[in-house]
Amino acid sequence: MLAVSGWELMAILGAGIAAGLINALAGGGTLVTFPTLVAIGIPPITANVTSTVALCPGYFGATLAQWKAIKAQQHYWPWVLPIAIVGGLIGALLLLQTDEKVFSALVPWLILLASLLLALQNPLRDWLKQRLQNPAHAHLPVWWVVPLVLVGAIYGGYFGAGLSVIILAVLALVLEGTLTELNALKQAVAFCVNVAAAVFFLCSGQVVWLAAGVMAVGALIGGMLGGKLAGFINPNTLRALVVTLGIIIALIYWLK
Repeated sequence: MLAVSGWELMAILGAGIAAGLINALAGGGTLVTFPTLVAIGIPPITANVTSTVALCPGYFGATLAQWKAIKAQQHYWPWVLPIAIVGGLIGALLLLQTDEKVFSALVPWLILLASLLLALQNPLRDWLKQRLQNPAHAHLPVWWVVPLVLVGAIYGGYFGAGLSVIILAVLALVLEGTLTELNALKQAVAFCVNVAAAVFFLCSGQVVWLAAGVMAVGALIGGMLGGKLAGFINPNTLRALVVTLGIIIALIYWLK
């Protein structure tokens, strides 16, 4: 078991609070938790696993908040969510089968990809609103949701940051519904992917439990703070800061 000092636990708690706040207001909390765990000496794969487990309760809270809207998607979720679970498990399995050196080489690319996905969140929402308001826009055949959600879920189980952006785009291209309905279904898909991966990781022996527990507490605190501060913090500004931070972190990894 990896030893974690008192100062490192404070850093982990702070990262958890920041991630909970960021996820509540803008998304992208993994871009804070994962680099923090690596910075204190936890190997990248173990850090990724620990971060996924620690942030999992936050997805539960967000899903619970949209439960009524999710239940209204009863013609879609009974067959979309199992796909998300399968993809999350495949992604988690692929992560644990990846050599540490290979994953370390992938880290800056994964962080950069997540940062770019987060940066595209607002333009994507604007595009979706225009698309959904115009019935002339054709959707892909509904069966396309199976491979597209599966691929997105595999990515989510493997790394996860930016998953919600991918899933929302996929659902809007394939399924009918309002942006509110599709956003609720997206949240349920992201929850299933993360829970499936987290449950798989629980049996892997890769979770740093002390760090995960402290980070989970911090994320819950941050999530509550996010709810309180929602009217005082501009989510677009916060998202821009997170994107900038992600790009800087990716550059640091490359320079190493």
